Amino acid sequence: MSASSVLVINSGSSSIKYQLVDPETGDAIAKGIVERIGDSMGIVRHVHGESVTEEEIPIADHTVGMREVLRLFDAEGPTLAEAGIVAVGHRIVQGGRHFDGPALITDEVRDLIEELCPLAPLHNPAHLKGIDVARELMPDVPHVAVFDTAFFQQLPDRSALYALETETAEKYSVRRYGAHGTSHQFVSQEISTMLGRDDLKQIVLHLGNGASVSAVKNGHPIDTSMGLTPLEGLMMGTRTGDIDPAVVFHLQRVAGMSVDEVDTLFNKKSGMKGMTGESDMRSVWAMIHNDEDPENQQRARTAMDVYVNRLLKYVGSYTAELGGLDVITFTAGIGENDSDVRRELAEALAPFGVKIDVEANKVRSGEPRIVSTPDSTVTLVVFPTNEELAIARQALTFA
Repeated sequence: MSASSVLVINSGSSSIKYQLVDPETGDAIAKGIVERIGDSMGIVRHVHGESVTEEEIPIADHTVGMREVLRLFDAEGPTLAEAGIVAVGHRIVQGGRHFDGPALITDEVRDLIEELCPLAPLHNPAHLKGIDVARELMPDVPHVAVFDTAFFQQLPDRSALYALETETAEKYSVRRYGAHGTSHQFVSQEISTMLGRDDLKQIVLHLGNGASVSAVKNGHPIDTSMGLTPLEGLMMGTRTGDIDPAVVFHLQRVAGMSVDEVDTLFNKKSGMKGMTGESDMRSVWAMIHNDEDPENQQRARTAMDVYVNRLLKYVGSYTAELGGLDVITFTAGIGENDSDVRRELAEALAPFGVKIDVEANKVRSGEPRIVSTPDSTVTLVVFPTNEELAIARQALTFA
């Protein structure tokens, strides 16, 4: 075990995910999750090496949840003394215009994160709970905020601004902040290292239940698909992605839906789930290939066509913005594991000289790998993201 490690915390509204990371090797020394905080009965799960501990106990609030995390470290290992924790890194979704990099959490920084809650009402309040409890229980190590939006603070105004009346936009902080920035920054930097070039024109496809695209030129982001919130951009597991904003007005006027109802519809009941009834891509492919009902097959196939076409549109527009393209990288759950999505996108790009190595693309592996042919005009890479390692490394700068 390293002489020093970083505890990475991702505090949600009813959960606490954590991972103890060796920032030098990238190894996860231990990890776990506390779920169903506030319910009558919660679940805690702690993994250390081959040992897996799972318990079902009442977890009244985040304070109890964090105490359970520390108890499991002491009971199941490694103890915090053995781990040599030198910093605690907190994932924060929204950093607004205040933060373009990691920040040591002081009372002032904590208040700024709270100030940004209206821009991330589902996330920042939950992060604050984790921060407050962790700072109380572990007061002797630095606590560092790492923001999903920080990487995209570098976006040029032409990408960051909406064509909204300026006074209103500035008064209510309406602009494009992006999301998944920690992943996009980590992956794009690792690809530059992997290929031995810092002058790459890259497109990173972070494809999970939530999905986003970034265009990165010479190490700097020039555009990204998510906007004021993570709703904008690609079709996702339960989110619409890009949609005419007038649909909101239409549903309010014609269907009598409230703002909250439309919000729930767009964020939780749409996307792949809304079109097929399934948010898991494996289930959608099963519908396409195995469902005995032709209507189900067609519905799933249509949804997949929309999904891939949205990818294609972003790759095309970002290639133009970049002035060319060297690398497309697939990362996150779908990007790393769904060979069919990768193949269908590559086939759609074939007229531009993009060639996928069909057999290499089929290989399932946790390792970074090139899945294009040597004569492809664009290098296609599958690269596992590691946001916990990225957070740990950024937190280490304050240790």
